[in-house]
Amino acid sequence: MQVLLVVPSVDIRRGRCVQLRGGRLAEEKIYGDPIEWAERWVGEGAPLLHVVDLDAAMGNGDNLEVILKLLDEVDVEVQVGGGVRSLDRAEELVKGGASRVIVGTLAVKNPDLVREFVEVLGGKRVMVAVDARSGKVVIEGWREQTGRSVVEMAKEFEGVGVGYLLFTDVDVEGSMGGLGRERIRELVASVHIPVFASGGVGSLRDIRVAKATGIAGLVVGTALYEGKFTLKQAMEVIRCG
Repeated sequence: MQVLLVVPSVDIRRGRCVQLRGGRLAEEKIYGDPIEWAERWVGEGAPLLHVVDLDAAMGNGDNLEVILKLLDEVDVEVQVGGGVRSLDRAEELVKGGASRVIVGTLAVKNPDLVREFVEVLGGKRVMVAVDARSGKVVIEGWREQTGRSVVEMAKEFEGVGVGYLLFTDVDVEGSMGGLGRERIRELVASVHIPVFASGGVGSLRDIRVAKATGIAGLVVGTALYEGKFTLKQAMEVIRCG
């Protein structure tokens, strides 16, 4: 079984590091400077960072300048998503140091462009975000329901040649109420490419649960920022069980 990576999330809105509960702006909590947080997570041993431009995802501007600076400051792999809706933007992020770009809304609305991403950047540089509410894929910053199932869409993108999938269970995102274990297991069993998951992590028990599902990476946000456990403790669970 592959080693599970615990991946701190650095979500950026209006230049600040934030966390949202269920994608709702009304339940935003601000934590400060995103670059300082990124450097902190790297200092604590993070092997990979997950950076999301929430403004770009929601069509309210972007935080590109901050993200490019962050990429320049840290020396670990970084996957970047949020509003990546053109090949030019994807290439700019990769040239700026992103290990891979994450596409969500674009993938659903224009799968042919995702194919072009794969051809130009290579599959390992492309991760498709399959975000779901009530088991159905949502797009446009989680505001628009597509009616399509997670597994159906995941298989479609695997066929296009993307290197990774990211599954976010929006129903539990930011809640720290536990992982959607069965949904994750079903997705992992349905594809042959690495799956990362996010949403609902609130305790070290959730790290153990994630380890047993077979995912390649677990993106953790609110629980780390709120001090429910440390990154070191989470990585220790991965090593020792």
